[in-house]
Amino acid sequence: MEIHVRYEGDDDPEKCSARKLARFDLTELHQSARSVPPGIVLNPFAEQALSPADTDDVLIALDCSWETAESEAFQLRGTHRALPFLVAANPVNYGQPFQLNTVEAFAGALCILGEREQAEQLLSKFRWGHTFLELNAEPLSRYAACEDSTAIVSVQQDYLESED
Repeated sequence: MEIHVRYEGDDDPEKCSARKLARFDLTELHQSARSVPPGIVLNPFAEQALSPADTDDVLIALDCSWETAESEAFQLRGTHRALPFLVAANPVNYGQPFQLNTVEAFAGALCILGEREQAEQLLSKFRWGHTFLELNAEPLSRYAACEDSTAIVSVQQDYLESED
């Protein structure tokens, strides 16, 4: 699966997982929305959850500050999908639900779409990468077994109710 990032460059370059993936030629960074090919856009504001029913060979993430995320995401061409409940393993947001960095978003999406080996390859570039898969082993397995977005939301509800 092709991996692309609409890159704003407004974060700490030392902690930026998208830049690290690009250094290993595992993604392509795009400075403008026009240069990003259409595909599945990981958009936390999307109305529909990502599911195995989504088929495309291009996966796109937006790497920018939360202040500009919503307006930037709307400019990207493709099928917009939100990731379901997953917990961050990165050092900045460890243990926080829905606070994934770019590589975690890609890895979660790839696992849901049946591309676990590629997810493992991306995460292998980070010393904490395996922790993401360990923390989210059960939900990722359950999401990958779902047929569609409705089933994903139902599974997600189990995790949200256990968080309360």
